[in-house]
Amino acid sequence: MTQLSRNIIANLAGKLCNGLLSLGLIPLYVRLMGVESYGLVGVFASFQAVLLLLDMGLSTTLNRELARLPHQKGGAEARDWVRTMEVPYWGAASVVLIVAWPLGSLIALHWVQPGHLSPASTQKAFSLMGLAVGLQFPFTLYSGGLMGLQRQVLLNGIVIASALFRGLGAAAVLWLVDPGIHTFMCWQILASALQTIVAWRVLWSALPTSESSPRVRKDLLLGRWRFAGGVFAVTALSVILTQMDKVVLSNILPLEQFGYYAMASAVAGALSVMVSPLFSAVFPRFSQLAVIGDQEALKLLYHKSCQMMAVLILPPAIVLAIFSREIMILWTQNPTTAEHTWRLVSVLIVGAALNGLMNIPYALQLAHGWTRLSIVVNLVAIMVLIPMLVLLSLRWGSLGAAWVWPILNAAYVLFSLSIMHRRLLPGELWHWYWADSGLPLLAALSVSAGVRFVVRGTADFGWNVAAILVASLLSPLAAGLVSRHVRIVVVKLWRERNTDKYFRVSK
Repeated sequence: MTQLSRNIIANLAGKLCNGLLSLGLIPLYVRLMGVESYGLVGVFASFQAVLLLLDMGLSTTLNRELARLPHQKGGAEARDWVRTMEVPYWGAASVVLIVAWPLGSLIALHWVQPGHLSPASTQKAFSLMGLAVGLQFPFTLYSGGLMGLQRQVLLNGIVIASALFRGLGAAAVLWLVDPGIHTFMCWQILASALQTIVAWRVLWSALPTSESSPRVRKDLLLGRWRFAGGVFAVTALSVILTQMDKVVLSNILPLEQFGYYAMASAVAGALSVMVSPLFSAVFPRFSQLAVIGDQEALKLLYHKSCQMMAVLILPPAIVLAIFSREIMILWTQNPTTAEHTWRLVSVLIVGAALNGLMNIPYALQLAHGWTRLSIVVNLVAIMVLIPMLVLLSLRWGSLGAAWVWPILNAAYVLFSLSIMHRRLLPGELWHWYWADSGLPLLAALSVSAGVRFVVRGTADFGWNVAAILVASLLSPLAAGLVSRHVRIVVVKLWRERNTDKYFRVSK
């Protein structure tokens, strides 16, 4: 098995454990704390995303540079890179920790609309959120370094252990100690601190050894400021686009209604379980191929990755969109909650799927150090879609806001892809539309829609569960069968497995 395959499997295992555990525990959190308190947890998730602005492109830069170093220099420069990046990172984290308490008070008093929660309780919860986010923030840098070193199996061991400690521990303290939002946030502070400390220690242990002590070097930052600044701009604009709906709705809606929207967003966001493992695995390899100029290998890996991404994300997204009501009832065991969320899930998951398909093209752009396209496209999107978001939210509430996400990502697929391929992979655009994405989409959609048609109008719970299981099994199978590169990879792995069995039996 190649290193790339191991990285993909490890990333997928880490994300699956983290995502499925989080999703599985959400109904328990809601049952113990209430929907209104879970609305604050949704705001907490948005805080974590907004804090990526302070990353300033440094973690991606570290990832890219450590991946490129084997073609350039050795251990001393790698250690200098990490030490140089640590200084601004911990400086930003310190600022967050200092301003967390007063800023949390301001947000609680002037932005959200709590119902049953007292202003003092909400104020304290926001302040604790800031502390948890500030302590977790440096983990982004250390995880970027481990990915660049191709130590992604090790990284995902940390992610899985942290997810178990964070999720199961929070559930335990809510159940055994106190079912309140403050208890939940205090546990997040502890989990964030431990995760960051472990990642810091592991990264420094994984770096190549050197006789010289690591030092802060301004020339490293100055030499890559344009790339880091471009990544920062893309990240900042992406955060605005992806979190603006939650920012607007947390002010417009009562906190309980925002809690339902946060639940639907969490379900749609679970699709990243399939997206980020593949992105994290191929981006360092893209960077290596780009620096040595192997265009044919880069093109082949690009199409393999795009087809793999389509097979990973389109079948579950389609099944969830078509069976959203039944899945939400099954997941929450609460018809009222399901009724408030299933339409939101259907709309948001479409946007999440389109966004997922764009991740491999974005990785290719980053590998070439080309960030201008994403900056320009996101700027245009902000100017058009933020007014649309406000208008739709005021007119149709959370469902109106949800429609902004698929509209935004459909525009990316139509316009941004065309420009990117014209520059980086001329003549490959229609291959992406048809072979990489179109065929898997049609195959998965045909199977899921066919199963939905067979059980249409059926109220029997058992039949609906069976339909969901059948669609979930057949949709990825159909998508994989029509994807040439995926078929080749599966057949190759199957043959290698049978060959290993033969030699073991022969011995």
